[in-house]
Amino acid sequence: MQHNLRHLAIILDGNRRWAKKRGLPTLAGHREGIEAVKRVIGACLKYNIPHLTVYAFSTENWQRSKREVGYLMRLAYKYIGGGVSYFNEHNVRVRIWGDKKGLDKELLRKLQAAEKATQGNTALNFNICFNYGGRLEILQAVKKILKEQINPARLSEKLFSSYLFSADVPDPDMIVRSSGEMRLSNFLPWQGVYSELYFTKTLWPDFGEKEIREIIREFSKRQRRFGK
Repeated sequence: MQHNLRHLAIILDGNRRWAKKRGLPTLAGHREGIEAVKRVIGACLKYNIPHLTVYAFSTENWQRSKREVGYLMRLAYKYIGGGVSYFNEHNVRVRIWGDKKGLDKELLRKLQAAEKATQGNTALNFNICFNYGGRLEILQAVKKILKEQINPARLSEKLFSSYLFSADVPDPDMIVRSSGEMRLSNFLPWQGVYSELYFTKTLWPDFGEKEIREIIREFSKRQRRFGK
């Protein structure tokens, strides 16, 4: 399948509704959501999409129940921190975008170890927005610029972008949200200004290669003008 989709960004939504529809506990939906991530990684590798960014845990998600948040942290520990062999086997580089200061020290250690262990992989850049908020990202960039006393005359969009988590990654071509919700929820507000948007009613745990093919086909139909 020929296409020019280089960076796909996805808001992973619908895990809880998927579980509720099946009479399963919420946690089962999150667990199945991990399998969907693996399927989508496989599809990106198959269709040569070099950058995949997923919105896995937002700064607002801490407001959920302690039980659910704890389970999500354990999933991150097991499948991201403990998934190095899987990522290396598939030549996938992992990077964590988000406020790492707010994470448990042992979880942070595992996540950083996964980043280091996969940094030489080249088939897919897999960026995981974890404890992420777009406004937080911009504020942190501003604080770094102020701390370094950058001359305002030097400040440009390119320079500002270099202070973001996504510094060396192209802006997303397409931002997708699963589950039928039609909002971006603080996801990549700087990087996504010219991204194509795609909203689907498919719940995240049902995502796989079929949905990625549909996204590629839809992207191929879009005419991107970038304000011209």
